[in-house]
Amino acid sequence: MDQAVAVVPPGKGVPARYAAFSGIWAGQLNGMYDGKLAVLTVSPGGQVTASYAWGDLADNKPGVADGSGRIAGNTLKLGRLPNGADITATMLSEGTLSVTYALAGQTYTGSFARVGQ
Repeated sequence: MDQAVAVVPPGKGVPARYAAFSGIWAGQLNGMYDGKLAVLTVSPGGQVTASYAWGDLADNKPGVADGSGRIAGNTLKLGRLPNGADITATMLSEGTLSVTYALAGQTYTGSFARVGQ
């Protein structure tokens, strides 16, 4: 993921449960595929913009895709990314997300930790 990725801190009107998703998260899917999720903006209504970066993932070469989505309860669901992937991230605890990445009939899961704001 480009070092120039800029996370915009949530404004005062953003509920804490939504603001908790803001930042850069990193982890591994299925214990072997590196991924990073940058939640760039969070609105008071739970809408987000995000960028997802992955390393080698099965037949998918490394890349980055931008998207948008919404937080409902403790889960962020991005709209389908340009590469066809569907991503959900559920807040397990402050600083830990359970991420599911589904692409071409395959589903990958893993735990991501916040690595930056």
